[in-house]
Amino acid sequence: MIYEEKSFNQGFIDDPELHQKIIDALPIPIFYRDLSGIYKACNLAQEKLLGLPKSQIIGKTVFDIQPFEIAEIYSKRDQELFDSPGDQNYEAKFRDVSGVVHDVVFNKAVIRNNQGEIAGIVGSIFDITERKKAERKLEKAREATVIASAMMHKIRAGIIIIDSEFKVIDSNEGFAKLFGPEIEELYETIPGLHGADLKELVPDVIFKMFSSAMISGENMIERDLKIQNKLLHVSVITIYKHRVVGALLRDMSAPSLVREEIISRAQRVNRQNLETVQKIAFLLGDNASLTEELLNSIIESYKYGEDE
Repeated sequence: MIYEEKSFNQGFIDDPELHQKIIDALPIPIFYRDLSGIYKACNLAQEKLLGLPKSQIIGKTVFDIQPFEIAEIYSKRDQELFDSPGDQNYEAKFRDVSGVVHDVVFNKAVIRNNQGEIAGIVGSIFDITERKKAERKLEKAREATVIASAMMHKIRAGIIIIDSEFKVIDSNEGFAKLFGPEIEELYETIPGLHGADLKELVPDVIFKMFSSAMISGENMIERDLKIQNKLLHVSVITIYKHRVVGALLRDMSAPSLVREEIISRAQRVNRQNLETVQKIAFLLGDNASLTEELLNSIIESYKYGEDE
């Protein structure tokens, strides 16, 4: 088909209904404000974002639609764009009619009339609320992991966490000290023994406990073991079934202490560790890390001492 370009373009420009249909079809909120900051056009996506019909947007200013403190920012940025025409991009807040505040990115530019004079501002809005939530959650999780890991390293009992490939996710110095100078030296070289192969770190009997917990998903496996002239109480704990397993290893060798003293000290340590985990839980809030899960499991493993 052959078009007469001039008549086709003229018809396209003179058809405001077609213009509106085109911008309404776009999933991104779009608006046009004149030099006085009055909305002259917007699309359906803008209506949905605001929660207002077009009849309540067109003819209004940002001060009629948004809280003053938000509208003031919009107005200021509009003026900056008028003063220095070009592209403008920035993050801001946006409140819908129900009062929900969104994180958004504005992309704006001036629009000119046929004489080349600035007639107003055209802009689009990207809602990044969910992305921002994810970023904040990730940041809190990172902080929580750092805090929980630091607290874990202050516990004297040996602690180790491994993944499904039996590689170390984290461990503390107490764990390294239980298995001799060679492991201690490795711990100094690789803090936390991150990435180390569990099979190279522990006796086969302990490795089998980890393997059994990983395969079965059993909540806890406990044993008293004689290792390198030490009596160890080993509690292997499932953190995430078939994916992450941790362990608490305590040296129960204390020949110079009578049974009553051992119980007294154990109960005191129990209370101290309970307070520690409570502090960690307070700091972490809803962003529980792998380490936090292990620490709470540790308290469960201590409870039998209180019963005695």
